[in-house]
Amino acid sequence: MKRRTGTAAPDAPETRNRRTGAAAREPLGVRQGSRRASAFLARRSLATHRRARAAVIVATGAAAALIGAFAFVIGSLLVAAPPVQRYAGADAVVAADQKVSYTAKPWGSEPRTTTAYLPERARLDRSVLAAVAGADGVAKAVADDSVPVSTGDGRPAVGRSWPSAVLTRYELAEGRAPRDATEVVLDDALAAGGPAPGERVVLRADGTARTYTVSGIARTGHGGDAPPAVFFTEPRLTALAGHPGRIDAIGVVAAPGVSPDALHDAIGAVLPERSGVPGSDRGVRVLTGAERGEAEQVDALGGRGDQLALLGSIGGTVLMVALLVIASTLSQAIHQRSGELALLRAVGASPRQLRSAIGREAGRVSAAAALLGGIGAVPLGLAMRSLLTTGPLPLPVPWWLPPAAALTGGLLVALLARPVAMLAARSITRLRPAAALGAATADEPSEPGRFRTVAGVVLAFAGISSAGVATTQSGQAAGAAASGAAMSLVIAVALLGPRISRIALGVLGRPLRRVGGVSGFLAERAASAHTRRLATAFTPIVLVVAFVCVQLASGPTMERASGQQASAALRADLVATGGGTGLPAGAARSVREAPGVTAATGVLRSAVVLADREAGEPVLTRLPVLGVEADGLSGTLDPGVTAGDLDRLTGRDAVAVGAHRAESLDVGPGDRVALRLGDGTRVEPRVVAVYAHELGLGEFLFPREALAGHVSTAQDQVVLIRTGAGSGADPAAAVREALAPYGGGVTVRAATGDDVAIAPPVSDEDNAMIVIGVGVIGGFALLAVVSTLALITIGRRSEFRLLRMVGTGRRQLRRMLVLETGLVTFAGLVIGTAVAAVPLTAFAVSLAGTAPYLPPAHYGVIAGAVALAAAAGTLIPGAAGGRFVLGRRAG
Repeated sequence: MKRRTGTAAPDAPETRNRRTGAAAREPLGVRQGSRRASAFLARRSLATHRRARAAVIVATGAAAALIGAFAFVIGSLLVAAPPVQRYAGADAVVAADQKVSYTAKPWGSEPRTTTAYLPERARLDRSVLAAVAGADGVAKAVADDSVPVSTGDGRPAVGRSWPSAVLTRYELAEGRAPRDATEVVLDDALAAGGPAPGERVVLRADGTARTYTVSGIARTGHGGDAPPAVFFTEPRLTALAGHPGRIDAIGVVAAPGVSPDALHDAIGAVLPERSGVPGSDRGVRVLTGAERGEAEQVDALGGRGDQLALLGSIGGTVLMVALLVIASTLSQAIHQRSGELALLRAVGASPRQLRSAIGREAGRVSAAAALLGGIGAVPLGLAMRSLLTTGPLPLPVPWWLPPAAALTGGLLVALLARPVAMLAARSITRLRPAAALGAATADEPSEPGRFRTVAGVVLAFAGISSAGVATTQSGQAAGAAASGAAMSLVIAVALLGPRISRIALGVLGRPLRRVGGVSGFLAERAASAHTRRLATAFTPIVLVVAFVCVQLASGPTMERASGQQASAALRADLVATGGGTGLPAGAARSVREAPGVTAATGVLRSAVVLADREAGEPVLTRLPVLGVEADGLSGTLDPGVTAGDLDRLTGRDAVAVGAHRAESLDVGPGDRVALRLGDGTRVEPRVVAVYAHELGLGEFLFPREALAGHVSTAQDQVVLIRTGAGSGADPAAAVREALAPYGGGVTVRAATGDDVAIAPPVSDEDNAMIVIGVGVIGGFALLAVVSTLALITIGRRSEFRLLRMVGTGRRQLRRMLVLETGLVTFAGLVIGTAVAAVPLTAFAVSLAGTAPYLPPAHYGVIAGAVALAAAAGTLIPGAAGGRFVLGRRAG
């Protein structure tokens, strides 16, 4: 048999090692010794680098706390449900389904269905009441409607029928039930210190104020926070509600001994498949238990969905920011010890031992950080939750939520830290011993590796491309593209940091030397010799500036553009408001007859649901709209018509469309557009006009009569009034006199663009999101600035000691640190502002058609906070980290 040459024998040790791995062939004692050596190296490193370890624990612990806090709030929102107040006395509630769905086939995929909650109450046909009343186990079925009511002094209340009082467990405390349309029962909250049974009370409900006789006082045994109530006879309440063939919901009281599940099944068996309302395809739901609250606050779950979407978006950003901070901090900590690791490799430590030692060290540090962060996640989550509980939806805290949130944040950080640390040390641990000996004394590489450079260029291109895509999109797609652009560019800056540092030094190096003298020369030379370190220093600053600028500028940009368009469209000089309940349709007609008034238009606010596609995906978008009266509209409002005629905006089959929306839908005057009104009714009105001021007035304008039957409350939020020039009488006084029959709470004042702007004023929930998005995450990023710069400064002890040995004075060294801090801060601010400008410009151009806007005071606060954080991270460790800086000269 001929022997092969040039190969090892099959049983050679080298061949076995290549096939099965050398580690697998090591004796047990060798493997145990290797583990003991790794554990020894990890312990010694932890003891030697205590200050660096503390900086890493601060950054990673804060990341764990932030991730856990977001998990806490999102978990609380997921289990939140509207409280049961109005239907506390009902065993079941029958109501129309408040969700709408849309199915479409994306590009190259299977059909997908998306759902959205309706903004207005979907009603039932009154015929459903008889079917529910005849179901097995039903003792009583009550039609429940409501109307807004205000007292003579302007206090808001809810008008209901007396038979529905049983649904909230109201009982008569005094007097008797109302018998005719002139009598009412007041609850004890309204009657406190007021009229007694037999006395008169002035109330306004869908018309002019009227005087009623109080027949009784009711008190509820339910201890909830139900709003004050006024009870009419059922025929009177039905007439006031204005939709006699429909009802809001049906409250059901079960017969004795009937369980909620049995009641649910019995009612479901007799219900029709649909609500029975013409033009509506809403299904019918039977709600029992905690679900009954969904029939009280119809948009609570829709608001919860919006909050979850926003928190989910911010939470994704938090996760990316946390990963970036953890990677940057651990990489810097490992990089500062590259000489030490190379020396260990040169004297015989194996790559496995070094990787194991680094992994053990990172595991112990991350375990301490995860523990501290998990503990901190609970109070931070409670603080964020307190900001979000300002709305009508209470956020519960079940027993399992705090430990689950703490575990989520701690576990993610613990899982991320070890592989990130081992990856950061890969370039050192894989060196051969001979090459490692040279690396232990070699200078820091001035350029990033090839993979890092390519990845950075790709992400920069992706960020700019995403910003370009945002300019062609609208709505959520534009916002998502802009956010993706910002995050891609921040990561690209982190990857290309050394190259960007060289560019920054080329611009700022000479002015730094001129201004700083000897200290400036030292600062410039130190930065030039360590561009990687400089990049690590300004990366968290870029993150802070870019993220906070994007968050703070988005809202003011839209509000400014919306306000400008609304002001440009406004022609009225007075506006009348009716307090919390609004004004009925007749108020505008009364105002038109007042002396000195040339035009008056009531404005009814609602919303529609538009089914469309964004990037091929089916989406349902809720859009706020205005319902206006064509009579006198030209005198009070000018939407900037570019095609068609607003005089034809009458009846129930007409709509005016904003120019950008008309372009996206490819419709014009004479075409029809498919929409769902606020209660889910399908309509296809004919387009009668296209207008330009859609950002201020909304993307659709409807005749008031087309919306009035499809809103929860058909009350005008404002009445716009145009008065004649040079009229002798006081027009405002004449308007007040004309509105006097509508009771108290009516105000007349000068009109502003905010009265017609479609964007509502900033709510408590919006402010909470701003605080969470900017305050919490911005604070975390600032903490990352402090910890990263502190870690860098602590790692420069030998450098400072050497400078003191060669004669550098304390003032010179201190000034050098100040100049370096200024260099890092200025570079971070400029680069961060440039990074933020790209997505902000795309966002502003696509949605507002203007340049982005950030109030100068806000940017000043950002710059000041960044400067303070940079100073704290550099100067304090530089002063307290060793006496070599402020103490005697090291010798």
